[in-house]
Amino acid sequence: MTAPISLNIADLRREYSARGLRREDLAGNPIEQFRAWFKEVQAAELLEPNAMSLATADADGHVTARTVLLKAVDERGFVFFTNYDSAKARQMAANPHVALLFPWLALERQVTISGRVEKISTAESLAYFASRPFGSRLGAWISHQSKVIPSRKLLELQFEKMRQKFANGEVPLPDFWGGYRVTPLTVEFWQGAASRLHDRFQYSRGADGEWVIERLSP
Repeated sequence: MTAPISLNIADLRREYSARGLRREDLAGNPIEQFRAWFKEVQAAELLEPNAMSLATADADGHVTARTVLLKAVDERGFVFFTNYDSAKARQMAANPHVALLFPWLALERQVTISGRVEKISTAESLAYFASRPFGSRLGAWISHQSKVIPSRKLLELQFEKMRQKFANGEVPLPDFWGGYRVTPLTVEFWQGAASRLHDRFQYSRGADGEWVIERLSP
């Protein structure tokens, strides 16, 4: 009988640096602050700096999380793309309240966003779709995201059919694929610090629509 594998998870710990984050370091709005941190992440050459966890819940409150890629950010919010028939899309249709998490652990940082999600315009989705590599555009057509399939071979056969169908390189935007924008209600910037006394600042919308910045206890 094979002996069970022992995992000493409780003993895993790392002392964070004393880099710290102060109120005077922060921009007046979270989008500007996010852009500043994102530039530092890019400069550090982290793997997939735009990877973010997306948490969604259905109408009954059942929560699901997965990793998606941020593809645009501006004053309106954070944009990603997916299949409109996917599990996450069905949950977002039932419950538009979502959360995003950027785990930039190599820099001892996290950014957490909570807000409401909605589809972007077809024109915006088309502009991004046209910029994707040829293979990625084909992949959007053949992937019935989250559905059960019998084998990878089926995917490869469907991909080859699509490759031949659109051999001229002109791949139209599927009507079941496009972008979503998360409009933030709160944005938290987390910076690791020594002795687990982490620095946390949360931006939230005030009654007048302006951003209020508050320090949170670690």
